[in-house]
Parts: sequence; structure tokens; C-alpha cells
Amino acid sequence: MNLSRKSKILSLSVSPEIARELDNMVKTEDKSRSEIFKEMFRTYKESLAEREWRELLSFGKETAERFKIKDEEELFKILDEERS
Repeated sequence: MNLSRKSKILSLSVSPEIARELDNMVKTEDKSRSEIFKEMFRTYKESLAEREWRELLSFGKETAERFKIKDEEELFKILDEERS
């Protein structure tokens, strides 16, 4: 018989103000603390991915300006030349 849990219990320390706000969210949203936390965690991960994407776009733009690459067609031409 497998008695392993499908979830992990965490203990977090937050300020009383945050605890009150979380409890208000629980009541307002009619969700559990766990559900609210999971949603916040997913949102935070999405935020990190979006920030990484913006940094990558910025790097691409800076690189294109540095090498005077006008568009994707020119970029692909350069890449093709490098590969051959």
C-alpha cells in the first residue's frame, strides 16, 4: 500500500498584515490558502518568464543595433553564411 502524499506541507512566516490580507483573499475569492498560494506561485513564475523574455528581446535589439542588422532576413543571411 502506497501512503506517499501527493502534496508537500510547507510552513511560511509572514507579517500579520499579509496574513490578514491572505485571509481576506480566501474569503473574497472563496478559495483555500493553498489555492491562493498556488495561483500566486504560477503568476510569479509567469512573471519571471516574461522578464526573461523581455531581457532576451532587449539583448537581441542591442545586438542587432551593434552589428547593424536591419531585419530577420538579414540576420538569417548572416547565420547561413556563418554555417557554411
